[in-house]
Amino acid sequence: MTKQTPKVVIIGGGTGLPVLLRGLKRYPVDITAIVTVADDGGSSGRLRQDLNIPPPGDVRNVLAALSDVEPLVEEMFQHRFSTSNELSGHSLGNLILAAMASITGNFTHAIQEMSKVLNVRGKVLPAAIESVVLHAEMEDGTVVSGESKIPYSGKKIKRVYLTPSDIQPLPETLQAIRQADMIIIGPGSLYTSILPNLLVKRLGDEVCRAKARKVYICNLMTQAGETFGYTASDHVKAIYKHMGCSFIDTILVNNEEIDEHIQLLYKEEKAHPVKYDTEKLMELGVEVVYAEIAVQDGTALRHDTKKVSAILHSMLVEESEKHNHA
Repeated sequence: MTKQTPKVVIIGGGTGLPVLLRGLKRYPVDITAIVTVADDGGSSGRLRQDLNIPPPGDVRNVLAALSDVEPLVEEMFQHRFSTSNELSGHSLGNLILAAMASITGNFTHAIQEMSKVLNVRGKVLPAAIESVVLHAEMEDGTVVSGESKIPYSGKKIKRVYLTPSDIQPLPETLQAIRQADMIIIGPGSLYTSILPNLLVKRLGDEVCRAKARKVYICNLMTQAGETFGYTASDHVKAIYKHMGCSFIDTILVNNEEIDEHIQLLYKEEKAHPVKYDTEKLMELGVEVVYAEIAVQDGTALRHDTKKVSAILHSMLVEESEKHNHA
């Protein structure tokens, strides 16, 4: 029996997902990245409105992360214009994806064609076939609409939901989830990057049912306007509450001390290191894996792509061996 390349599905958006993918693509794994289409800010928001296409920004960042091209080509794709006219704030990659969507008549085809041009390792799929609007119902009952506006309401989020509510995922996405050896959720903003994917009804149901080992990469810091004061188990509980099912097998958490000066910088943004309440996580039936997985580069904190992908790869090898022996 030939050894199958382990299949991994990664669900997320925002800045965390590309960081992880840059490390993971160096391993012999079959990657499918499922990317949120709820963004409505900046260049993506303008293109979404002007051209009636899903927002290309998160997809663009993932394509760039998985691309295997000259650094200059990637830099060009990621280039953001800083002129004072209509081009201002648009990134070239967003415009190229918009053009490709117009030529092929379909956003998913645009991504496939761009994947060829950029020599992408793996598959990049949008979470839904059309744009979605993300809404947040706050604890005081008010509703804030639009992904980019939600973190700035200054209120506590009770739940988020999508319109249209009957939004459809791509058949390829559902198939990738069914066939995966491992499904990775995150890293990314809980309410504005991760949940908008899982709330695509059939996609979420498929994740709940999938046989794959499901790993949640917990954020390093809480986020003002989204997860202020949340512990690791609060993140998990919020996902379960929205999904109506408990499905995370493993949570990967950072146990590295975070430099005080970085903590102070984040404190100004009302962000604090996420506390790992191991007992509560274990009560939720989640296996907790600790590692020093943060990179501190003077002013910011992010996941260490090499360390995280090495941990995930060893988990994947474990899983595929289990499947091969089963």
